[in-house]
Amino acid sequence: MSDDTAVKISVISLDDPDREKTIRQLRTACIDVGFFYLKGHGIEPSFIDTVMEESKKLFELPLQSKRALSDPVMSRGYTAMEEETLDPSLQKKGDTKEGFYIGRDIPATNIQYNPAKFAGPNCWPTPATTPELADCDKFRKTMETYFDRVTTLGVQVVRLLALAIGLPENSFDESFTKPLAVIRLLHYAAEQSKPEEGVYACGAHSDYGMITILLTDQNPGLQILSKQGVWISAPPVKDCFIVNLGDMLERWTNGWFRSTKHRVLTGGDCERYSIPFFYEPNFDTVVKCLDVCCSDSNPPKYPPTTSGQHLLDKYKQTHADFQPDDKD
Repeated sequence: MSDDTAVKISVISLDDPDREKTIRQLRTACIDVGFFYLKGHGIEPSFIDTVMEESKKLFELPLQSKRALSDPVMSRGYTAMEEETLDPSLQKKGDTKEGFYIGRDIPATNIQYNPAKFAGPNCWPTPATTPELADCDKFRKTMETYFDRVTTLGVQVVRLLALAIGLPENSFDESFTKPLAVIRLLHYAAEQSKPEEGVYACGAHSDYGMITILLTDQNPGLQILSKQGVWISAPPVKDCFIVNLGDMLERWTNGWFRSTKHRVLTGGDCERYSIPFFYEPNFDTVVKCLDVCCSDSNPPKYPPTTSGQHLLDKYKQTHADFQPDDKD
């Protein structure tokens, strides 16, 4: 069932001088929808265009070259078309998309290196591995710069969320000293989604962590599930990111702020590109109900967990080749 008029997705502006109004708008969006558009973010449109162009160039590489850029232990680099199945209960085959993960780059010689905690190197293309890519250095520099800039944006959003919950602005800072931050380049095939046949561009799911900051091209496809069980469109809005809340924040707020299911359906007439940025707490962060979100009459609805274990469990469910290292 779909009804595009069922829910209005708010636009939150980071540069609005009326901070109290922004916090009120954000709180309402988090309670009612779990999604919002974000403008006033300060990332120039020209740079965003470059990021999308470099992403497209990567996916234009021959399949053999893309497959060489993969590290299933780290869950970095390339993931093939239909490799991920985000809604196994309904899907007859994997998502009609391919991806490329980029995280915080930790060389194997670094004391912080630990694949079991997602801390390791990226799978960067090089002239030796991917000679078809004209400028490997430009690709890497572009993605590293984007990673840094959207990480800074993630800090801003999380601090604003703390205020919306009713906490001091820096309440989550200690949980994000070494965030599990990842960008994922995505390329959707020009294949028509057929939900009635179990074919989805991206199966229905909620995101696993704190927040997702989504950059997308101008092709529609994203849908979110309302409280009423209605699928509504979340079309691209010029110069805006789309932000949604994840399971971690829902746990922290005892279900007050929503981690909303969403999916992607494509019409088959064109390819689609998007780049989600997943901004998650430190691996060992204990995620349990905030004191301000529970009481004797409203006890915690979720058992405590840790950020890292929750992510590990989810990746095992949805990635066919995920093979986490056993190192402690």
